[in-house]
Amino acid sequence: MDSIAGRLAVDRPGPDPGGDRAFDALYRTQWWPMLRLAQGLVDDVSSAEDVVQDAFAGLYRNPGVLADSQASARYLRASVVNGARSALRRRRTVRTWLGQVRDSEHAPPADEPSLRSAGQEAARRALAALPSRQREVLTLRFLADLTDSEIADATGMSAGHVRSAASRGLATLRGTLAGHLRDTEGGLS
Repeated sequence: MDSIAGRLAVDRPGPDPGGDRAFDALYRTQWWPMLRLAQGLVDDVSSAEDVVQDAFAGLYRNPGVLADSQASARYLRASVVNGARSALRRRRTVRTWLGQVRDSEHAPPADEPSLRSAGQEAARRALAALPSRQREVLTLRFLADLTDSEIADATGMSAGHVRSAASRGLATLRGTLAGHLRDTEGGLS
């Protein structure tokens, strides 16, 4: 039982060695892209890992989807998006209940500024400030490199709503980041 599927602590109906091999191959090829997607959505590595692991566990419990690798990838993307939404909802609920301030007002970990350039940090903050649907669409488009129809499948939005959210989100980011550049250049002169 050295396969990835064999190490998952979930019950799966009946033995299916071919399904386990398909699952192992999918896990090896899709773990990093799904983790990158989840991290873009929740902006937290440990939460992203949990979201991705839950998505793979759900796929493993649903062996019928494994027969088609494209369907499996779509299932994973949709599971990651939904898992990220749930994680963000739980985070917001806990912070509201505890009376804590929003994410953007929290001090980052001590080593975080050294790991990101000022431009990367400004882009991350600008993306985090977008409404959730716009953030999801832009993350799926630019981190996961999905088409509008694939984003629509993953999010449950119509393709027109995807295009609209992307347009609005990009316009907001351009304005925010242009302001950041003006402030940065003004501070240097």
